[in-house]
Amino acid sequence: MQSVEGARPSVVTEHFADGRPARGATRHLIEEAPIAIEINGIGYAVMMATPADLTDYALGFCLSEQLIDDAREFVSADAVAVPAGGWMLRVLLDAPSAGPLIDRARLRLAEGSCGLCGIESLEQVLRPLPPITARLTVAKAAVFRAVAALGDHQALGRATRAAHGAAFCDPDGTIRLVREDVGRHNAFDKLLGALAHAGIDPATGFVVLTARCSFELVQKAVIAHVPVLATISAASTMAVDQARAHGLTLYSLAREDSLLET
Repeated sequence: MQSVEGARPSVVTEHFADGRPARGATRHLIEEAPIAIEINGIGYAVMMATPADLTDYALGFCLSEQLIDDAREFVSADAVAVPAGGWMLRVLLDAPSAGPLIDRARLRLAEGSCGLCGIESLEQVLRPLPPITARLTVAKAAVFRAVAALGDHQALGRATRAAHGAAFCDPDGTIRLVREDVGRHNAFDKLLGALAHAGIDPATGFVVLTARCSFELVQKAVIAHVPVLATISAASTMAVDQARAHGLTLYSLAREDSLLET
């Protein structure tokens, strides 16, 4: 069986509707592992993710967490497999970027979290963000084109049927970059990191996600200055409210021939 990054072959028993088992079928299973993120020597978070494209993940995570404002403040990331299971992702940021990291790590130790990485209070969940100022004209036909083509760019998704994908597209719907992960937030962070590494401005295109559209995904898009976001599943009320408040064009339930504009 052909090797696929982020997946491993496993022998499983497949059952058919007529009751016949196909014994010994070999399928790819998506890899999921704990990734301990250490930044400038400080333990910051442990995320469940697919251990692929981890350098992109590290950079995108730091940008989404607003630990850095510019990719040039990102020095390096070193991923090391832990014998007991999982991975240690050691990230080095420029010294001036350590301030918010240290403050947030201290609060994470001192107080409970509401469930968002590095957020210590409900007030910070709804912290004001600068509105998106980039204006990009994306015809709905371009979104349909990107959604229709996305599956062809998802090697991990095709192999496992268990991977979320995040795609960056030109305004005409041409897919330029795709990253995948067992988690939708991780896939988006990997994509943002890949764009930064490639020197591509997120404001020059739009993003398609194979996920329902939650508040956190809209927040990541706003922080990255993505002007248009499309998701293949429905949006939550909070996601719609945040998109409208920050000037993000949001399409949900995007299929090859239909979508919702909010």
